[in-house]
This record gives sequence, C-alpha cells and structure tokens, in this order.
Amino acid sequence: MKKFVVVTGGSGYIGSHTIVEIFEKTNYEVISIDNFSNSYEEAYDNIFKITNKKVISIQCDICNQKELFEKLLPYANNIHAIIHFAAFKSVPESVNYPFKYYHNNIQSLLNISEFAIIHKISNFIFSSSCSVYGDIKVSPVTENTPLPLPNSPYAHTKQIGEQILQQLVYISKLPLKILSLRYFNPVGAHSSGLIGELPKYNLTGLVPNLIRSVLGKIPALEIYGNDYSTKDGTPIRDYVHVSDIARAHVLAMMKMDSITEKNYYDVINLGTGKGNTVLDVIQTFEKVTSEKVNYKFAPRREGDVEAIYANNDKALKELNWKPEYSLEDMLYSAWQWGKNRY
Repeated sequence: MKKFVVVTGGSGYIGSHTIVEIFEKTNYEVISIDNFSNSYEEAYDNIFKITNKKVISIQCDICNQKELFEKLLPYANNIHAIIHFAAFKSVPESVNYPFKYYHNNIQSLLNISEFAIIHKISNFIFSSSCSVYGDIKVSPVTENTPLPLPNSPYAHTKQIGEQILQQLVYISKLPLKILSLRYFNPVGAHSSGLIGELPKYNLTGLVPNLIRSVLGKIPALEIYGNDYSTKDGTPIRDYVHVSDIARAHVLAMMKMDSITEKNYYDVINLGTGKGNTVLDVIQTFEKVTSEKVNYKFAPRREGDVEAIYANNDKALKELNWKPEYSLEDMLYSAWQWGKNRY
C-alpha cells in the first residue's frame, strides 16, 4: 500500500528541494499542495528530471479549509507525515501588510494541523525560522534562548505557530508528534542546477539579488545598512545550504518513527553555527565565480536584525544532522542556478 508525505508549498524553494530528498532517500509518494501564488508549477517537472518520480500536485489555497479538506480527503488514510512550508515569508512585506501575514500564515497552519488531527496523522513538521529569536544580542542562539518580542509580523507568525503546535500536542488525546525546525538563512541551489530560489515577487533575499545584479537584471545590489555594530558594518547571518535543510526533513521523519512516547514536541535549529556579514558573502561570491559584484549601501530595513547565528548541537544530537556544504558551495550552486534560469 502506498504511503504519502504531504508537503504544503511544495513548488517553493525549500519545499521543492525537500521533495527531491524524500524521493531520493525514502519510498514515500509525495503530495504537494500549493496555490502557486509565489512559485511555479514547473518545479515539479524539474523534480521529475532529477528523480524520475512524479509529484501528486493539488492546487489549493490552504487558507480555504473546505477546499483543502475535500481535495486531501481521498489520501487521508495513507498519509504518513505532513511537512508544512506554505507561508508568506518576506520580512519587509510583513511590516507593510501585517494582516495579510497574520491571516495567511496562521490560518493555513490551523487548517492543515486540524486535518492532521481529524485524520489521526501523527507526524507533523513545521517550517519555523530563526526570526523567532528577534533582535537577539548574543549569538550563537540555542533552542532554549528566550524568545523576545519579534521584529516583524512574519517572525511573530512563526512564534505563534510554534505555540499553537506545542499546545495541540499538550492537549491532544491522540498520538501527535511535532517538530518545529528553525531555519536560519537558506541559500544555494540543487547540484543539478534545475531547482533553486525563484519567487514570483518579493525577491528580497541577498543571494538572488546579488546574482541578478551580476547578470544585469537590476542596476546594483542594495545592502541595507552599513552602520551595524559588526566588523564591517553590515548585518551578520547564518547562511545554510537549502539541500542541507531539505535533508534535515527526511532525518526528522526518521526521528519521529523512532519516538515511542505518545505525544512529542520539540524545536531544532538548522544552521551552520557560523555567522557571515553581507560583505563576507559578496567577497566569497567574487572569489568562487570570478565575477565582480556592483553594490551600493541603502538605509536599514524595518524588521531586520543586526546579527544572528545558530548553535546547532541539538540537530546533531537529535537528528544526526550537520551541514555538508560550505559558503563557497552555497554561492557557487546559486550562481549555476541563476545562470541557467536567467
């Protein structure tokens, strides 16, 4: 009998890479739910080129509970796990349109988690974020670092999402195992060059815009802020390869299969444990590609934090996960993807 893993937002950046990992490392079929509001259905064709396996695609707005439940119902009895990626994720946009983010990110989580509980699907992985740590003053951060008031509505939706899921585990009378994975800054692309980061709008990430600037798609890369209290004045982030993050989801499913307790909830950081400034990234990109980056400084963006990077000891202990790719690997793979795409 076929067993399915449901991936919400499966045509997106991290979702598509995770589907590849599931196909290559397990025997599960994949059902992807997406409304393609900020991604492209062609990602599934490229997943097929990489894995020779087809995604079962359900086009659906997860915020529409009736539609979601009806379209997913035929598979309900054979779903092994749900991985919930689908969410709006731009920090600047969330500052400008907070209600859009609260509605979409929280309602979608409520709907898919309610489906899981109704149909006794006990394994659930939530796509969280290092943004839950807010403008933390000391790094590396551990999973036990107290969570301050978040810097943006996006980050707040991730805090709220974690709290909802923890509470559901606490009150559940049914077996329920949930892992919230806190990603740091995913970059890079699949080694095939067939899938990578390409949102339809809100292309606010550093590396995609760096590549667009080198390819002449935008006049220059804008660096938001050069007056931070860092070695060169630019923000520090923990950049981690998207394929490393994708691999962690397969390891998380294996972890859940080994858990004997009836109800389980935990959070795990996914980062390299090393912080790099924006100028570090630019210099490394220039080194591995021999391309020159044209950049200019711009004012700080509201919602951005100064510096954050992970303590990833727990990921090694609980998931047997550690990053395999260097910053050089991340940027070179992103460059190959960008050239192929543009």
